[in-house]
Amino acid sequence: MAAGATYEPIATNTLVATSSGVTFSSISGSYTDLVLVSQNYMNGSQANLRIQVGNGSVDTATNYSETYLSGNGTTASSGRDSNVSHIFFTNTSYPQTTTFNMSIHNFQNYANTTTYKTILSRSNNADIGTDAVVGLWRSTSAINTIKIFPSNNLFEIGSIFTLYGIAAA
Repeated sequence: MAAGATYEPIATNTLVATSSGVTFSSISGSYTDLVLVSQNYMNGSQANLRIQVGNGSVDTATNYSETYLSGNGTTASSGRDSNVSHIFFTNTSYPQTTTFNMSIHNFQNYANTTTYKTILSRSNNADIGTDAVVGLWRSTSAINTIKIFPSNNLFEIGSIFTLYGIAAA
């Protein structure tokens, strides 16, 4: 017997106006993991993209840390940040107006209330580079709110953000 679909679309937000961020809230805890896929453009100058999560509202305190690897085809870099107020997931692959940034974020075991939450992000921009980030939200609360936003500037019209739930096997 064939299994059902693994990725279940929860919500999609296609921007019809510029936006300073996109928030998914009231996320059900009935999945094993979450996947957020974003295809976004920016207006104006470069901006790193960031994620905050929470339970009921986004956590803006310094409860996050991240480790990243970046490359542009010529050079590579890496780094780590602790006790920050968000997880950033673009270093060399930031969005711009001429090409979109494609990002995939995996929220591991997001509904578990006994462990900290791990977020794995991969981001790329064909004209600039690629990034891989592992982020940690130091909270045992279940994630039911996710916010994705740029460090400066706005997401452009036509940017698409889709949240999927991974069905239990």
